[in-house]
Amino acid sequence: MVKLRLKRCGRKQAIYRIVAIDVRSRREGRDLRKVGFYDPINNRIYLNVPAILYFLEKGAQPTGTVHDILKKAGVFTELSLNQQTKFN
Repeated sequence: MVKLRLKRCGRKQAIYRIVAIDVRSRREGRDLRKVGFYDPINNRIYLNVPAILYFLEKGAQPTGTVHDILKKAGVFTELSLNQQTKFN
């Protein structure tokens, strides 16, 4: 099973990558793909939305924090719009 999870990058200042990673991997383990980054101190977010939508459509589960980030960015509305256009 694949999860969308935060992976810490910054040494002194906390900066996180948002990655698609296998559930059995540790937090700093090898990721399948980097799909964005999150800087909580400067409140900057970069998301590769097509890659995120691809993993969500394939059944990837975001963690709680990543879910909140994606919800704030409006990714789930795009996901629902994509699913509606596929059925119509």
